[in-house]
Amino acid sequence: MNDPTTPRDERGTTALFIVLMTVAMLAAAGLVVDGGAALGDRRTLTNQAEQAARVGADALNQDSLRDGGRPSVDPARARAAADAYLRSVGAPPATITITGGRVSVTLKGQTNTNILALAGLTSISISGTGTAESIDADGL
Repeated sequence: MNDPTTPRDERGTTALFIVLMTVAMLAAAGLVVDGGAALGDRRTLTNQAEQAARVGADALNQDSLRDGGRPSVDPARARAAADAYLRSVGAPPATITITGGRVSVTLKGQTNTNILALAGLTSISISGTGTAESIDADGL
């Protein structure tokens, strides 16, 4: 039987506690540092997508303007203008959707991790979307 007056052997419990706390602190640091970097990169993609959508929505059909007709977006010019802008800022390949006077741009990419890579998570998927309406779409 165990004698309650005999002290238990607790050697190693402090070392185990320190190891577990170190792992928890590294995980928290990874979420803060790598998560913050991912949020910043996502904001960059969103800014690029929003600006590309605005550039695309400004690509009006020149013939309709010359003929005195209602301004409308030229889909080919809008796609080319958005693509040109995205190339100029080094953005990843985009999905560009043009519906009437509305231009939507979606960018997808990856951001590399530093601390979370120690746990096997080497990158985080990110995306950004922007939509703009041409002057013909909002009735002006």
